[in-house]
Amino acid sequence: MLRTNDDATDLKPRGWLAELAARERPLLFLASFCGMMAGGFTILQMGLLAWLLSQLLEAKAGLDILWPGFVALVTVVLLRAMAQWTQEAMALEASLRIRRRARAQLLDHLALLGPVRLAGRHSASLANQLVEQVEALDGYVARFLPQMRLAVAVPLMILGVVVWLDWLAATFLLISAPLIPLFMALVGMGAERLNRDQFAAVARLSGHFIDRVRGISTLQLFGRTREATRDVQQAADHYRRLSMRTLRLAFLSSAVLEFFASVAIAVVAIYVGFGLLGYITYGPSTELTLFTGLLVLLLAPEFFQPLRSLSQHYHDRAAALGAAEGMVSLLTMPVDPGRVPGVESPPTPPGVLVSLEAATLTYPGRGTILGPLTLTVRPGDILVVTGASGAGKSSLLQLLAGFVDPSRGRRCVMPGLRFAWMDQRPLLIQGSLADNLRLAAPKVTDEAMRAALERAGLAELLAALPEGLATSLGERGIGLSGGQAQRLALARIFLSSAPLVLLDEPTAHLDADTEAELAVALNELAREGRSLVVATHHPALMRLANQRIDLGDARVKEAAID
Repeated sequence: MLRTNDDATDLKPRGWLAELAARERPLLFLASFCGMMAGGFTILQMGLLAWLLSQLLEAKAGLDILWPGFVALVTVVLLRAMAQWTQEAMALEASLRIRRRARAQLLDHLALLGPVRLAGRHSASLANQLVEQVEALDGYVARFLPQMRLAVAVPLMILGVVVWLDWLAATFLLISAPLIPLFMALVGMGAERLNRDQFAAVARLSGHFIDRVRGISTLQLFGRTREATRDVQQAADHYRRLSMRTLRLAFLSSAVLEFFASVAIAVVAIYVGFGLLGYITYGPSTELTLFTGLLVLLLAPEFFQPLRSLSQHYHDRAAALGAAEGMVSLLTMPVDPGRVPGVESPPTPPGVLVSLEAATLTYPGRGTILGPLTLTVRPGDILVVTGASGAGKSSLLQLLAGFVDPSRGRRCVMPGLRFAWMDQRPLLIQGSLADNLRLAAPKVTDEAMRAALERAGLAELLAALPEGLATSLGERGIGLSGGQAQRLALARIFLSSAPLVLLDEPTAHLDADTEAELAVALNELAREGRSLVVATHHPALMRLANQRIDLGDARVKEAAID
């Protein structure tokens, strides 16, 4: 579900988790119902065990009397196992659906934010949120939410049976029961903060480590590898200390809760023992029998078991809230109004692909960085954007692409317009040459890929590679020179059928001869009816323009194509 900026502003971690869980309420209710059935079978199982033991020890009954009880006991155990399995299956299915929905929300919001607004977020931190933090919701949904209901329903069922058997033993259980959730809540407040800090630390550690790995060559050249290694070790040690603090709190809380439960069970055991021996004559103790005493003793641990399980899963809740805070901070990042689904940009007049009308671009803290600009791009146009470094050439391309909306003025787009994009640092993935080319055209043939590489000036390189299109590349184009990586990205442009092509310094890192060849290829694209907007300061590309804008004076000038 996509949100408007007003909705996102009001979003809170607990409310977001509740909203996700509400969509899977039927599955979670079914999981809780199966858990309650398992609790009922547990009571029946303990009753059968108490009856069998009392018959063996007190009545000296034979196998002819006991065998129906043994058959019933086995049947009840199987039914209890089946109910528990169904509870787990339903809860895990609900968890899977909720995690899938949360990840889809994050991905949709990332797409709406676009590359410009996400520039301030480290890719490793985003990957951590999409993987680790989403997975942290599993325990909260699959275990904590069903257990919340079971921690109330099952003890009440057991308490009702114990009250029927011996109200004094039930009083001992009832007095000790509130201590567990009280202490659990006190511990949970600290655990939530620790988990939040832990998620933030692992996100920083991911980005820290990836930055050092990517810059290892530069660090070696400047002799800074030891310092970089020490920095990574310190960041990892900080994360280790946070993890150990969280584990210490979890172990401490579990030990204290086990202590309270053990003391309460011991008090019940002492009462039953002394009652059976006749040392206690108060209330219903005089009516205790071996059967009722055994059943109360067997049910006492089961009375506390749902509460103990809830205390264990309470840390899953704390982890989920810590993760949700990081994800909500991403979901509350404001989106440009023009990028929200259902909000269409104003249509252009017939025969116009995209136009700007007195458009101005402003960034917080930097003021106005572009505009006001008025320009029009028609099919077959080649618009060349020039200007000094920092004049806003890349920002103009981002504005035309719709990555950002104008702060003032209007951007008008032909409905359904597709565009091809290449910036100064083109994305090359780890994989084969063919994998990188198929990013632009997934169903393209090998012949078309070879033709695109030839147009991009990589025919000789392709012929020299023993594996041809299957040649593997490293991440960010490792294995190619800077010019070859640039030409490979240009080959993707040639494979794309988008009518609007946006190029940011497409001939950077290229020699003069290759630049001239690419200028001819780009001119052919325009003759095919495709429009090009090129940010450059190279004369060979400037000569192609039929429109040119110099961001130094922000006036669009007409120029004839050579």
